[in-house]
Amino acid sequence: MESLQGKTAFITGAGKGLGRAMALALAEEGVNLGLIARTEADLKAVAREARAVNGDIQVAHTTADVSDFTQVGTAVTKLLEELKQVDILINNAGVLKVGGMLELPVNEWEETFRVNVFGTYYMVHETLPHLLERGKGDIINIASTAGLKGTPKMSAYGASKAAVINMTESLMQEVRKSNIRVMLVNPSTIATEMTRNANFTDGNPEKVLQPEDLAFLVVNNLKLPQRAFVKELGLWSTNP
Repeated sequence: MESLQGKTAFITGAGKGLGRAMALALAEEGVNLGLIARTEADLKAVAREARAVNGDIQVAHTTADVSDFTQVGTAVTKLLEELKQVDILINNAGVLKVGGMLELPVNEWEETFRVNVFGTYYMVHETLPHLLERGKGDIINIASTAGLKGTPKMSAYGASKAAVINMTESLMQEVRKSNIRVMLVNPSTIATEMTRNANFTDGNPEKVLQPEDLAFLVVNNLKLPQRAFVKELGLWSTNP
């Protein structure tokens, strides 16, 4: 397994849930962190936790709404100014909207795509040139098992994650010859504030996936030798 010590990761949706868990797991490996989320207080809290985990790493953070291309560009520029490089991009920011085709307001359907799909695209668009310049790197897109097939009242979320799945495959095929590894992660329900608020789970740690499970998976796949990468994986609770 390769060391991640000294690499720099940009993580969206880093203020809580999966983003926080991945940030702390990477901090343990000596990875410098560029944290992006909409709420500054959450970012400051995760930054403090990361520095407590590993006082030798650099941690920078900036607020941004990833659905806004201008804000994404500004955020990436700011993080690069502070951290000087990026080796790993983790597109984790997402929203979950549940409702039937005629129930969910049009603006919420559109917001789901702006955050989940356009936010992923914007971050890749602004970060990929720097990975290409370095001649290697990793991009991890967090989609969902909901993107693999349609289910009632999940048209917005499911379709947005299906778009991320397809976009990730296209990106992987484009950049693998440039030594950039692109990995897609499709988790089933993980106990986060988002899924608990949607009543998808009670969060029982004995039965349901926890953010730390996904973080473990991501970190260990990043540690694979440069010659190898996992293109796509699904993470499921054993017996929820």
